[in-house]
Amino acid sequence: MVSLGCPKNLVDSEGVLGEIVQAGHQLVTDKSHADVIVVNTCGFIDSARAESVEAILDAVEHKKVGNCRAVVAIGCLTQRFARELAKELPEVDAFLGIDHAGKIAQAIDAALSGRRTVEECGPPREWLERKVRVLSTPQWTAYVKVSDGCDNRCSYCAIPDIRGPFRSRPEKYIIDEAKRLADSGVRELILVGQDLTKYGEDRGQPNSLPDLLEKINAVEGLRWIRLLYCYPTRITTELIDAISGLEKVVKYIDIPLQHGDDAVLKAMNRRGTSADYLRVIDALREKMPEIALRTSFIVGFPGETDEAFDRLLAFVERIQFDRVGVFTYSREEGTPAARMRPKISPKIAKSRRDRLMRIQQSISLAKNRRFIGKKLEVLVEGRTEYGVFGRSYRDAPEIDGLVYVNGSTAEPGQFVRVEITAAKEYDLEGVISSAN
Repeated sequence: MVSLGCPKNLVDSEGVLGEIVQAGHQLVTDKSHADVIVVNTCGFIDSARAESVEAILDAVEHKKVGNCRAVVAIGCLTQRFARELAKELPEVDAFLGIDHAGKIAQAIDAALSGRRTVEECGPPREWLERKVRVLSTPQWTAYVKVSDGCDNRCSYCAIPDIRGPFRSRPEKYIIDEAKRLADSGVRELILVGQDLTKYGEDRGQPNSLPDLLEKINAVEGLRWIRLLYCYPTRITTELIDAISGLEKVVKYIDIPLQHGDDAVLKAMNRRGTSADYLRVIDALREKMPEIALRTSFIVGFPGETDEAFDRLLAFVERIQFDRVGVFTYSREEGTPAARMRPKISPKIAKSRRDRLMRIQQSISLAKNRRFIGKKLEVLVEGRTEYGVFGRSYRDAPEIDGLVYVNGSTAEPGQFVRVEITAAKEYDLEGVISSAN
């Protein structure tokens, strides 16, 4: 299995692996030993699509020169372009979209029998629950999907067309999975969805996330609960209180804001204004001064003037985020933004991205330096030549920084208390204080 894209896609991949194992197939970690290679694609932006096509072509190459007998492509890219891909890539034996629950094993069996599958259908409108997952993350960390799809209809985004309308996962499934994962040794649950803060709204129960967090917090064995992807204007007082008051919910929140200029936000069809976002962030920090804030921005959006970009820079300097991701605008076929003018040249967009990242880099370094002399709980994840490394509450896997612990012999999956001795732009260094 080759899984590309976001953690939500990774959860889907783990469900596919579960289905494959249930069907009697054996998993291998080396593509050169595989009879079948499954590629779960991402179709969000140009670079992701290019990476997905490259991964499919790599799998096809194994079919030509290795043991591989069949290549199966699934996921967001194939959901959008199954017919076009099937025409351009005749060597691929099966194309399924995101509605692949219960279908993947049959597609593999057909491929091994010489029959090709090309499925074109709209995205699912109901929740699809998989019975089994095979975790691909370290045994102490797991992502849990609480929703799928999206109704926000941001003008630049094709996700609603790819993954369908927003739909909440039934609470019972979430709690039962949290308990199973905790019983298996998982200590950190990372909750994901296109918009966690909309949880329950489609079932007539808006603002249900705080209650869900309280129930997950009660699951024995868990140590950390982390929130990704919260829409800024749906962060309520109740949610802030839940993050603040529940001991297992780490003081970390990912709020993709996308811009800091009101005219650009309006063109993006984002709810709220920069002033609204400031009020939410001030409320979070008033309740939790230590909270780590992650966000993402798009630069080079059609119509983004120099003045609008300057307002974004001022916005970032005013808020002082802990973590920031910056993307250049990617034109998505079929979205309202694809028809907007004037276009911003890729050169200008890249220049703006680089400038914003330089500013954020200095902010990040200054914020990290404030932790020198303080102690942080760290989840150990691996070893280095000089000790171990791991993540603090401020760090989500893959996207944030690391804490390097010199001289430590702690085991991966163990929580240790670390005194911070040095800071870099994204990472911290320290020495062991205690382990538990």
